[in-house]
Amino acid sequence: MSKEFAKNLFNKQVMATDGTEIGTLSNVVVEIKGGNIIDMVVAPNVNLDTSRYRKADNFILIPFDSVSAIKDYIIIDKMKAKTS
Repeated sequence: MSKEFAKNLFNKQVMATDGTEIGTLSNVVVEIKGGNIIDMVVAPNVNLDTSRYRKADNFILIPFDSVSAIKDYIIIDKMKAKTS
């Protein structure tokens, strides 16, 4: 995947490859040493079942390596994003 500036990602909608609307990107977790994005911090849609996602307060954490595309939306593979 091409490099993306983190500032271009904020407030983008996160959607799964099956069309499920996951939520809105609120923040990212970055590895300081290498500058790589580790996780996306997403404010989930109210109808989303968040029970299988890692959580931080009212947000879900989605591994950045589950991202398959970034255009108008951030597209993720739900199977890679869930913990179980």
